[in-house]
Amino acid sequence: MDNITFDDFMKLDLRVAEIKACEDVPGADKLYKLTIDMGQERTIVAGIKLHYTKEELLGKKIAVVANLEPRKLGASNPMACFSQHPAKTSLQWFC
Repeated sequence: MDNITFDDFMKLDLRVAEIKACEDVPGADKLYKLTIDMGQERTIVAGIKLHYTKEELLGKKIAVVANLEPRKLGASNPMACFSQHPAKTSLQWFC
């Protein structure tokens, strides 16, 4: 993986958001549609369905990259950030 410059890093808009709602995405085995609040309400899609129930996600705080360009999934543009602990089988929150 290539390193990025500090100037590139400074372009990232990293924010903490709270998950307010979680819904299944029709026809998707791994995706949830999350409604998040990061000072303004946004909708994102996260591929974490195999690791968390909807009930476990409600009220959790996550880190998001708020200024990514929108993707073709039809959601808004923030990206949720998760980390996987090598000794565990589930994802770990890091914020």
